[in-house]
Amino acid sequence: MIELHELELVRRLVKVAADEELLARFTRVSADIKTDGSLITEADLAMQNRLQRDLADRWPAYALLGEEMTVDEQQELLAASGRPLWCLDPLDGTSNYAAGIPFFGVSLALIADGVTRAAVVYDPSRDECFSALLGRGAWLNGTPLRAPRAPATLSESIAMVDLKRLPGALASSLAHNPPYRSQRSFGSVALDWCWVASGRCQVYLHGGQRLWDYAAGQLILSESGAVGGLLNDYAGDWLDGLSLKPRIALAATHADLLAQWRARVTAGLDG
Repeated sequence: MIELHELELVRRLVKVAADEELLARFTRVSADIKTDGSLITEADLAMQNRLQRDLADRWPAYALLGEEMTVDEQQELLAASGRPLWCLDPLDGTSNYAAGIPFFGVSLALIADGVTRAAVVYDPSRDECFSALLGRGAWLNGTPLRAPRAPATLSESIAMVDLKRLPGALASSLAHNPPYRSQRSFGSVALDWCWVASGRCQVYLHGGQRLWDYAAGQLILSESGAVGGLLNDYAGDWLDGLSLKPRIALAATHADLLAQWRARVTAGLDG
């Protein structure tokens, strides 16, 4: 499995590929619409192909599941047992990228035995590389990353919330009776997790994430000392394991704040 010195190699591979495949095309590509209504650019495909090749050169025994593969290909890879699996979102924040908004990233996780073991999320616009190893910690550009505990209360917090993917009653409740100081939504799920991990915002809610959206970011968040996870429904239990089904993401910089945030989210479902 990946060790600390190998994680540095993964970071370098991701950074070089992102600079050459994403930044080199930024503001110079047009977007097409996929069957699910989301956008795709030539940069998405170029980045996925580049990393699939580069990672296979160094770790030929590992498979790769990419966002831009077919659902059948993804399901077959996820169902295979006994083989480590890279999980890649080659361009997280494609809508931002296509619009010329410099907030997008690359998300790469290494999964083995159903558990995420290593993670890299790179923001090429800011040259910020977040990474983590299971049980070893999280880093930002090689410096240890620890989520700050403050603030103590929800009313003092900055929230990162994607309102459009929430149930109507909950979205309306949060919009018209916000329990936090301020709210943001930047458009890159992988970076959302990392920004909570670094304390740039303190609570987080997203109503529908796929495996490639959360696999890397969730490990970086948990290894930073922040707390949160995935749900099938807003009042249900925390989920483990891997799935291609959309999941709800809920997080905060510390456990007391997460308890306050989850209570408010649950209450908001009734309007």
